[in-house]
Amino acid sequence: MSLPEQGKRDTHGSAPDSGASGTCGAVSGARAPDTSTYLIDADAARGIAVRALSAHGVDDEACALVADALVETSMRGVTTHGLRLLPGYLDDLARRIANPAPRIAVVRESGPSALLDADAALGVVAGTAGAREAVRRAARYGVGAVVVRNSNHFAAASIHSRVMSRAGLVGWAMTSASARVAPFHGRDPLLGTNPVSVAAGAGDHEFVLDMATSQVCLGTVRERGRRGRPLDAGWALDDHGHGTLDPALAAALSPLGPGYKGQGLGMVVALLTAGLADAPLDWELDHIEQAGPGGGRGVAHFLLCLDPAFFGGRGAFDGRLRELVDTTRAAPPADGSAVLCPGDPERRSERAAARSGIALDTDTARALERLARRHGLPAPILRPARGEPPLPRHTP
Repeated sequence: MSLPEQGKRDTHGSAPDSGASGTCGAVSGARAPDTSTYLIDADAARGIAVRALSAHGVDDEACALVADALVETSMRGVTTHGLRLLPGYLDDLARRIANPAPRIAVVRESGPSALLDADAALGVVAGTAGAREAVRRAARYGVGAVVVRNSNHFAAASIHSRVMSRAGLVGWAMTSASARVAPFHGRDPLLGTNPVSVAAGAGDHEFVLDMATSQVCLGTVRERGRRGRPLDAGWALDDHGHGTLDPALAAALSPLGPGYKGQGLGMVVALLTAGLADAPLDWELDHIEQAGPGGGRGVAHFLLCLDPAFFGGRGAFDGRLRELVDTTRAAPPADGSAVLCPGDPERRSERAAARSGIALDTDTARALERLARRHGLPAPILRPARGEPPLPRHTP
């Protein structure tokens, strides 16, 4: 069997365009590839998200957190983790998998460390609470280490690492995830894509690493399927543990390679999230399309925050960060392509989206139009990108 495809329910909800953490889009070969791109204003997208979340009982602050996270991620060009997730999050709220009014509480604490129970909150809300708690403790102790249990999907890990970096600190964010990745030399999924994000600095010298511990996230595999394109070699395995280039035959993702390194890093994430939280390990977590209503998924997060002022000094750190980034960018290219730092492509995408609008695939554009109509908002202006046809009108 292949990695779960979209049918009646997608991997993050009932809408056919929802997905997350590498779980977006369909891989079914029967579906015609969708290569269309439409543009929506960021404020319009944010307004739709806020209104839709509020209708499910989410309070104003949490609505803003989730909407801003999804819009920011889409603007930064990470389409698998952006606005495409909104219908799935709404479905989680409707089915009470996610708690719209959680009471996030400190279960255990000691100086710079804390364990939080998220009370089945939306993962963006839980992760942000953990990051803010880490910032508070780092400001006092120089380091803040926070583990969050009883949560749901995290969204893009960089959302949470940047909460810490925007406070002038160094942020590290990780999350557990349901099994999608085969271990090195393995055949079947055992580990999650278990992302790692580290963020520091600001402006043109902002460093933002956000990566899965698999070769690619599942969303990239499904996006290739949506567009009718083959996978790159080494990305995925079929049912027999053989490499496949066909998105529809992908039964497991390959760990970041070569060799055992991606598996090892994925296991580190599992230890620091589920292990420290006494939460389900990756293979014990339900896939989102299989989760039953009425309870959170038991996802665990790890947030680490460091204040440079307690170490070599804030000014020294900022100087070294600028030197690191500038020297890396100035490195001679081997093939004519510029050398980039983590976060550079996303920053360029964000600036372009601020000028021209957020790029959406047809399904996500239609989903936002449906949500706008359902909640009494003006239909968003969904401008086709150059060369694309106007968005076909869809009747619910």
